[in-house]
Amino acid sequence: MDPRGAQRLRTGWRWATGGHHRKALRTTTVGAVSATLIAGSALGFAPTAQAAAAIRFVDIAGDGGTVLKANVITPAGADGTRRYPLLVMPTSWGLPQVEYFAQAQRLANSGYVVVSYNVRGFWQSGGEIEVAGPPDTADASRVIDWALANTPADARKVGMAGVSYGAGISLLAAAHDKRVKAVAALSGWADLIGSIYSGRTQHVQAAGLLDGASVITGRQGAEVRQVFDDFYASNLAKEPELVAWGKKRSAASYVDQLNSNGAAVMMANAWGDTVFPPNQYADFYEKLTGPKRLELRPGDHATAEVTGLFGLPNDVWTDTERWFDHYLQGEDNGIDREQPVRLKSRSTGGYEGYPDWKSVGATRKKIALAGTATIRANVDSGANGGVVFLSSILDQVAQLPPVASIPLLPRRWAAVWQSEKYAKAQQVRGTAKLHTTLTPAKESGTLVAYLYDVGPLGLGKLVSNAPYTFHGQTPGKPFAVDLELFSTAYDVPAGHRLAMVVDTVDPLYIEHNPSGAQLTFSSPATDPSYVSIPLREQ
Repeated sequence: MDPRGAQRLRTGWRWATGGHHRKALRTTTVGAVSATLIAGSALGFAPTAQAAAAIRFVDIAGDGGTVLKANVITPAGADGTRRYPLLVMPTSWGLPQVEYFAQAQRLANSGYVVVSYNVRGFWQSGGEIEVAGPPDTADASRVIDWALANTPADARKVGMAGVSYGAGISLLAAAHDKRVKAVAALSGWADLIGSIYSGRTQHVQAAGLLDGASVITGRQGAEVRQVFDDFYASNLAKEPELVAWGKKRSAASYVDQLNSNGAAVMMANAWGDTVFPPNQYADFYEKLTGPKRLELRPGDHATAEVTGLFGLPNDVWTDTERWFDHYLQGEDNGIDREQPVRLKSRSTGGYEGYPDWKSVGATRKKIALAGTATIRANVDSGANGGVVFLSSILDQVAQLPPVASIPLLPRRWAAVWQSEKYAKAQQVRGTAKLHTTLTPAKESGTLVAYLYDVGPLGLGKLVSNAPYTFHGQTPGKPFAVDLELFSTAYDVPAGHRLAMVVDTVDPLYIEHNPSGAQLTFSSPATDPSYVSIPLREQ
């Protein structure tokens, strides 16, 4: 999608959800979503060992007095004679305060005081959307203050958990508030810019989804609206300001504070997360020095956790409870002795454990990208990353990733290199890396790299992809490109090949190729081009 298309996407959202209609829709939707989530628990989706105390809805004064709508669940039988660990759970982007109701009941029955609150700017909470800005971090501390003063919560045992937006805020709060001793950040981000602007390329479908959801369910302030507008418009003059804005909202910027505070951090994400790709979580995980755990599974943004929100059995939420049971309750459940990096391949059903992230792809095998290939820009070759949410969900539930016929890809618009046929299965694990030499015909441009699993008939199944944008290059002058593809875990069957495909257009991203642009890829003898494939040690 070009910037004009992105602008139409944003304008359509604003037109469809403006004024009185937006307010009415928000009011109607909160009732429907709340009823669905509560009913999911009440009708027996969340079996529990005992009945939890009735939910209590409260107003909490956040930063600057902003009213935050919240709910509190305390353990059954709590009579003020003892204190319980506290879990604070900020809501996801666009979801109401009852989002965690089923899990909050379960956690309360396990001996926690649980306070879930609607983040500022959404639903009935006051204020405007800050996108995890300083007021959101301060709000989390104000909620902890309120809980310690108004519930039987133990100030020495405070944890935070959340999905998506709630995960990002939880990590930021743990970096800024020493009282937070444990965190479970599910389908979140540690690097906001590295998520939606990776490779210096706007992830336009992801941004449009967030923009549209916030218009329907929340209240954007002038700053946030301007950020979205500048993002869509590809305004390079605003790029430093955009990056600084994003870094202020990224836990990676405060990793030293988080490490100093010593919170135990569990992070979980999906391989196909089109909003917050797994690379940025893996990079952040490596920088943590305290107790930590990283879990990665098939799926898209928050799809791995969603069944647990309805009280159904769910691995992510089970491990979340075990994490808090150990680090807040002191339970010796063995989670601290397990391999801290836990992966599930997109191709098989079992879990794999690793001592650290670098051990995931312990072996690397290079595919040479030999010769010279010139492609023309501005046309989608047919290789692309799919559709936000839909494609990765299909991969999650049916192992049907986006596909392309590799022999039929037009070489006018796509450069293609293939490996030999593999005699035995190749277990791709971790982050594939592309290195090539690029000679542009224009000073700016975008390329998108795709790694495919190619079967005997030439049908390629998408293994991974990533975009890359450059500006300010000298036309006709070659320069080196190093690009990390999005991390994944995928098994290539024996008899198949891997293919590296590069083109210039993908609906997931805004492309920056001027009309008539061409890209030439070469492999100088002094600096050969290749793609490095991380493989599980066998």
